[in-house]
Amino acid sequence: MSPLVYRMNHILSCVVQHVPVGTNLGLFHLLWMLLSGRLLLSRGAVIPGLAALGLAEAAVRRAWAALAYGKWHAAQLLEAWEPFVHNEKVFHAHEYGGYRPVACDLVGFFRPRLRDCPTKHDSSAAGKALPAIPLGIAARVGTVGTQRLAVPCLLVRGEAADTSEADLQMRLLQQASAQLAADEALVCDRGFPLRQLQEAGIPRYVVRAPVNFTARRAVLPAYRGKGRKPVRGVLVRPLPRTYKGHTIAATPPDRQETWQLRLGPTALTLHAAFWDDLVCADARPGAPTFSTVLIHDPRFDEPLLLNTSLPLTGAQLQAFYRDRWPVEGLPLTAKQMVGAARQFVFAPASRQRLPELALVAGAILMYSAATQPVLPTGFWDRAPKPTSGRLRRLLATVHCADLEGLPEQLRKKQSPTAHLPKGVLGHRRQQRGRAVRYDTPLAA
Repeated sequence: MSPLVYRMNHILSCVVQHVPVGTNLGLFHLLWMLLSGRLLLSRGAVIPGLAALGLAEAAVRRAWAALAYGKWHAAQLLEAWEPFVHNEKVFHAHEYGGYRPVACDLVGFFRPRLRDCPTKHDSSAAGKALPAIPLGIAARVGTVGTQRLAVPCLLVRGEAADTSEADLQMRLLQQASAQLAADEALVCDRGFPLRQLQEAGIPRYVVRAPVNFTARRAVLPAYRGKGRKPVRGVLVRPLPRTYKGHTIAATPPDRQETWQLRLGPTALTLHAAFWDDLVCADARPGAPTFSTVLIHDPRFDEPLLLNTSLPLTGAQLQAFYRDRWPVEGLPLTAKQMVGAARQFVFAPASRQRLPELALVAGAILMYSAATQPVLPTGFWDRAPKPTSGRLRRLLATVHCADLEGLPEQLRKKQSPTAHLPKGVLGHRRQQRGRAVRYDTPLAA
């Protein structure tokens, strides 16, 4: 057995070690099936994917039962996965100005043919919301070597009682806020409104704002002596706007910054404009305050508009928001590399658990690929990179016979009725005697 198989067995054993006996072995086989790409080859069918791994029929049934009926939840796997990553000391969390980023995002596993699917998710390809299994993700961002990586720390399910994405976003933000350390801050795209972050009680955040964003000063303007006294601050508009052929000028910034960004032999000059002590456009003085930062990068036509509660410089804020993108790699790997974009599970529990398990498998695959020596595809691969696809192709050659030498806690659970007869012999009724004819003499 190759060292890579030993390592993957060790990783998966650590992830499922806190799951009850029997169920942990089923999850171990399910994760191996996902990591090796068997679900992709089976086009989303779990049982054929497990059988392609070479498992016996009884082991396939036990793994399927662990997915559908096992007593486990995704939080147990994440609680074991994150300490494992930190204990290996190859993952280095990013830090900017004393704050570490925690990226948040929503992902939907589309199930257009799933009957009675109560939840939906917006599809950019379809231009509308489609039946899907939505999940909220929160992940800590860092670096393994030269590769940026997201380590998931939270998965939130969509509720059937409330099918709106706003509800899922709110619950994701509330649960993420409860897990934030004193030196951590959330980073979100503009799909998360600023008011929603404030209502969720997020103390530290960096969120992208729409180009037509406006805010107000946190202090009231001076009373001019006529008319009603002002109850809201002066309106602040970071970017100019055109309305009915007229251009509405932008508000002059409170301060500006300029810095150099070196990309190899090229040096770029970036500019940032700051507006401090702002509140939402419909809020009054006394509401939570924030700063709006407009960053001009010559590489992009549209400037980057951010809202933040952190006292960071323009260069730090730009780097902080760039760390939102590694969280996008988790659903990409889970759907495309692992094969969870297409699923054939229909039970209420399985339809929720399989996407969660695929996201965990995607995180394991990305981390394992980044920490392993580079695996070339062939002699023609002269500049290989530590990608998930290369690792998956190697794991696809693993057979169930290689999955040996597991810890003692990963085993088949012995049934308390194993000593009892099975099948027809296990029926409680007693065997009847032979029928006796009326003309047959009785034995003396």
